[in-house]
Amino acid sequence: MGGSGSKSKGFWPFSGSGSADDPTKDGNGQSLARVRSFHGATPFVFTRRSSMFFDEDGDLAHEFYEETIVTKNGRKKAKLKRIQKNLTPQGIIKLDHPCIHVDFPVVLCEA
Repeated sequence: MGGSGSKSKGFWPFSGSGSADDPTKDGNGQSLARVRSFHGATPFVFTRRSSMFFDEDGDLAHEFYEETIVTKNGRKKAKLKRIQKNLTPQGIIKLDHPCIHVDFPVVLCEA
């Protein structure tokens, strides 16, 4: 009955091996809050991939539709048809405020 989480040694700061020389077993409260060293890693995210697209005219939006006229039983009806071709993604955008990465093990508040 477990999750499919990462159990590799050295990734999570509280995953101990259960040995006697484990620093989390000595009762020192500060050893629980200490994060193992991540070389060159930062808990902040400064950029993200945008979910918006440019169309052929240079307009920017999440989705594009075109109005088509359908004639059925002598009556004209307007329908919206979603455009999925000839769209280019906006790409990487810079965030206004840095966010904390969801996979980085950092204790924000210890109550």
